[in-house]
Amino acid sequence: MGYIFRAAVQCLLISCCFLQLTVSFGQSAEKRWAIGDSSTISWNPTIGGGLPHSDNIEMAGRRVAAIVSYALDSVGMLSVEREVFFPQLHPYIKSNDPSWFIYRAYVKRTFKDEVLPKIYIGDRQWVPGPVERIHLDSELSIEHQVAANGVVARRTFFPSMRQRLFVEQFILENTSDSVLNVQFARHSQNWEDIGADGVYQINVSSDVPATVELQPGDSFQFHLKIAAKRAGEPWPKQTGAEAARERQAFLRQIGANLQLETPDSVLNTLFEFSKIRASENIFDSKLGLIHSPGGGRYYVGIWANDQAEYINPFFPFLGYDVGNESALNTFRAFAAARTPDYQKIRYAFEIEGLVPPFQLDRGDAAMIAYGASQYALALGEEATAEEVWPLIEWCLEYCHRQLNGEGVVRSESDEMEGRIETGDANLSTSSLYYGALDHAADLALALGKDQSVVDVYQSWAAALSKAIEQYFGATVEGLATYRYYKGHRYLRHWICLPLVVGLHDRKEGTIEALFERLWSENGVHVEKNSENEAISKIFWDRGTLYALRGTFLAGATDVSLEKLQQFSSERLLGDRVPYVVEAFPEGDMAHLSAESGLYCRVFTEGLFGIKPTGFDRFECRPLLPKGWDQMALRKIRAFGRYFDLEVSSVNGRHQVQLIEHLSGKILATKTTDLKEPISFQFK
Repeated sequence: MGYIFRAAVQCLLISCCFLQLTVSFGQSAEKRWAIGDSSTISWNPTIGGGLPHSDNIEMAGRRVAAIVSYALDSVGMLSVEREVFFPQLHPYIKSNDPSWFIYRAYVKRTFKDEVLPKIYIGDRQWVPGPVERIHLDSELSIEHQVAANGVVARRTFFPSMRQRLFVEQFILENTSDSVLNVQFARHSQNWEDIGADGVYQINVSSDVPATVELQPGDSFQFHLKIAAKRAGEPWPKQTGAEAARERQAFLRQIGANLQLETPDSVLNTLFEFSKIRASENIFDSKLGLIHSPGGGRYYVGIWANDQAEYINPFFPFLGYDVGNESALNTFRAFAAARTPDYQKIRYAFEIEGLVPPFQLDRGDAAMIAYGASQYALALGEEATAEEVWPLIEWCLEYCHRQLNGEGVVRSESDEMEGRIETGDANLSTSSLYYGALDHAADLALALGKDQSVVDVYQSWAAALSKAIEQYFGATVEGLATYRYYKGHRYLRHWICLPLVVGLHDRKEGTIEALFERLWSENGVHVEKNSENEAISKIFWDRGTLYALRGTFLAGATDVSLEKLQQFSSERLLGDRVPYVVEAFPEGDMAHLSAESGLYCRVFTEGLFGIKPTGFDRFECRPLLPKGWDQMALRKIRAFGRYFDLEVSSVNGRHQVQLIEHLSGKILATKTTDLKEPISFQFK
């Protein structure tokens, strides 16, 4: 994302972070956070030290997003910053701003604790005590120790799911034996901004009364509300309590489907967190409901990689209607961008598609076709598949026309957009094109297309497989794996992509490269480059997540599980929590939303090996690790069904059961020795 202003953004983000994170890059026996239940982690800073410490968490609804940064000093006193974004309100940029600032034109403002109403008990202003505990369950909840006069506070931060409103809920409890008279200095603040649609207004207010009498043991709740609107519109009418109920309803909805059951609570819990982060970043826009990355930079926009390739194929498994709708809107937008003469397709629709596109071929047609064909198969709706089929056909034909004389696909860059050299034909684009051809052949069969269409795609895939081996297959740093482009001499994280799309001829050398040469305490590094130390420090979690999916698919079960457990523990319980991240140092480990979808796909497509092959059928090759007697994916919504997939060890073999979830009826039972995938078809 952001090729035309990459260098400027990188410098800005590294030097001017929202709140400097105290990120630890080392593994430690004791993690900072502990698992509460399947969707909660907590940290008690009064136990084991670890102060000072700071971190942030992003959360979003359809018309608001916020990055809440929290910092504890050496004695546990808290400071909070709320950077609140209103993505659909687009202000004018400054006359001396670089022109690319229009691609990040969102009304936003950072609010510190000065916006809270002042609280008085007796003749003193009350101040919360040190932090007792912090809870994360996609909302941020902070419990303070008992402060002066025996008052304890609990604060919870969350967005409205539908309105331009961000809320902080504040609960005061009287733990003393005395009646306390609490007074509030009520105030509100207003700001105005001007942009494409006229005047925008922001308001900060609270619903506190002038005074409250707190009996011993009683508590009182109030809300701080940060709201925005266009001039002439009404202010959001939702109360803080209503917004809280709406957020909880969303969390219950996401938690109710696609549940992972393994013997490892860290994997199960990070899977639950990842479903939430993957699903909450869906915004109202002029393109309809669309998913966007977030991270303080990318809102009300779609990209060929983040949306079409990473997140959209996940939503059918989750069964989230809003997510499935956003996916279809993504493909509709790209379909409208096709040209009859096969000019390069735009790679993004930023700011609701209102700003000019930047034309750069990153292999986007391959990304779109790969994601769209998986989405259409897994969704299981023939009408939707027919709608996206012309886009898939166009993208496959575009890639075919980009084949060079050696049979691999030319592209100007990859999803890293020029940050690192990619040559004029890279392994990522050709691998994704191969995967797209494989899925498109199955989709053509499902749609009843002429057999000649299937034959063409299968023949193109076979030829491309040979070309990938001949062009990219190489000994790199002593390992039989892949070079990323012609002339490249170092191991690159995207050498995992052939494994992901089913090309396993060089799996041994590739797995060793990923897990022994490129692996670090933060997963797979982009590249270990002896000529450029800066490159060697870069990691993007998307590379790690693709690598883990690919190595599971290649049958490296136990080493893949070991690395997955190590990585998951760091992301869920370490110092930068509770989601997988985008990148470091660029991006400052932002919680981009689609990466959380990629985490879930490590399980659905990697560990369980599910591959859609029709609207009512799929292959799977589940890998039950040593020491695990069973595992399951429950409440799967793909293929228009509602089912469970259970895997257990029976007499040294894998038993896989397909179960109708509501009735508990066993639809099919199969055993496997893992040598070949097994197939299931719904009757």
